[in-house]
Amino acid sequence: MPLPTSVDCDQPMQLTLTILIDAISYASWLFIVALGLTLVFGVLKILNIAHGSFYALGAYATATAVAWVNGAALPPMWSLPTMLLAALAVAVLVAPLTERGLLRIYYGRDEVLLVLVTYAMFLMLEDITKLIWGANPYYVSEPYALFGNIDIGHQSYVGYDLFLVLLALLVGAVVWWCLNRTRTGKIVTAVIHSPEIASSMGINVSRVYMGAFVAGIFLAALGGAFTAPMISVQPGVSVGVIIISFAVVIIGGLGSIEGAAIGALIVGLARACAVHLMPTAELFSVYLVMALVLVFRPQGLFQRIQARKI
Repeated sequence: MPLPTSVDCDQPMQLTLTILIDAISYASWLFIVALGLTLVFGVLKILNIAHGSFYALGAYATATAVAWVNGAALPPMWSLPTMLLAALAVAVLVAPLTERGLLRIYYGRDEVLLVLVTYAMFLMLEDITKLIWGANPYYVSEPYALFGNIDIGHQSYVGYDLFLVLLALLVGAVVWWCLNRTRTGKIVTAVIHSPEIASSMGINVSRVYMGAFVAGIFLAALGGAFTAPMISVQPGVSVGVIIISFAVVIIGGLGSIEGAAIGALIVGLARACAVHLMPTAELFSVYLVMALVLVFRPQGLFQRIQARKI
């Protein structure tokens, strides 16, 4: 029997490395989106079905803004701050209208009613995006080529994917620091634990709700903005995102930042393993992991049953 060559020995290691890198890069943008979803739930106690629609708005706004940058013959690097501003514009314009004009009416009512309201909003936003941008797909390929390719081992990886990992780490660190190391974070924590007591101590609970909702929508739009160069931006893109985002927060625990990070990594790893080892089971692998977590720990990996937390 011939002895295995060094190339044969390297193949399993290279496959493992490829799976890990694909899992982390996929989990990076998914974490940003899921972080916005868990932030809104942690503060406002709302399961926002329309979260995927805000992701889609961020992607469409980015496609429009980057096309304008290219048309103005600006340097390609300008597309990155443009994507950030597009996500910020979605949050600033859409979030106040949604929270103050619609959701606030239903505060204090049955939580199921709020779920139905956000689902109706999801359906409306799907049609609104079609009315504004039409049914044809948009492609934003220019930012994807900014960072070139990076060689790791015998494989070459797109630098933009690794850039998203750094972006996710930065976003997660900023959100954690704001909630745990600032006065605003202490105020948000007080509102989470008891809005009534916080209000009696002079905290403007309505303003906290508004700020948390704007931040959550910004994170959804930010995920859509920086994912747009990797996908075809078209109608229906929000459906898959909201489903997979719910899988992340269910695995990690609703209302937990650490849970969103771990849940995104688990989902990314399950998907990457399926893509490379059993492509037909890509979606099934994610739902299987979610089902197993629900069987053994229904409240998620990082959520306590007695209290929601951020």
